[in-house]
Amino acid sequence: MAVSTTEPDARWLVLVMKIPAEPSRHRVAVWRELRRIGALSLGQGVWAVPDVQVFAEGVSRALELTEKSGGTAVTLSAAGRSSEDAARFREMFNAARSADWTEFLADCGKFEAEIAKEIGKAKFTLAELEEEEQSLERLRRWHRDLTARDVFGAPEAAEAAARLTTCVSVCEDYAERVFAVLHGTPEDHR
Repeated sequence: MAVSTTEPDARWLVLVMKIPAEPSRHRVAVWRELRRIGALSLGQGVWAVPDVQVFAEGVSRALELTEKSGGTAVTLSAAGRSSEDAARFREMFNAARSADWTEFLADCGKFEAEIAKEIGKAKFTLAELEEEEQSLERLRRWHRDLTARDVFGAPEAAEAAARLTTCVSVCEDYAERVFAVLHGTPEDHR
């Protein structure tokens, strides 16, 4: 559920990080953590997130990783200097969330196509069903994560929720077909 932060002076955390170039695994670990939580990259070593609780744990982990690498980090509290600046910053954050949702929707399409392919090949095995259920669980986790960090409510969020529901239905239908084949019920396997 999106957190309402519609006031033009919404607060942001800006992280300014300097991490040693070598070994690169430290920079990559910090980068991955910040990407995982949906931080907005503003430039080399500069990231921002809305100053809301959902980001606190990830920000703490990124700061800890930076410190362990021998790097330095400064956390700043910020707001737009004008309402236009605040709106522009929010638009940048929403654009990043929209890109996340677009990628999620594409993966939902791949999931549905994969099950359609298995149905077309009449591949009704428990192993395949388990694989599809794992893929569905990955989509569910991803949807939860995206929903948590989409604090301003990107327009694609509603479509993504509906699409996930469709994926659940598609997987349930496939499971019924698998069980019908395995248990030899006199269904036509649709």
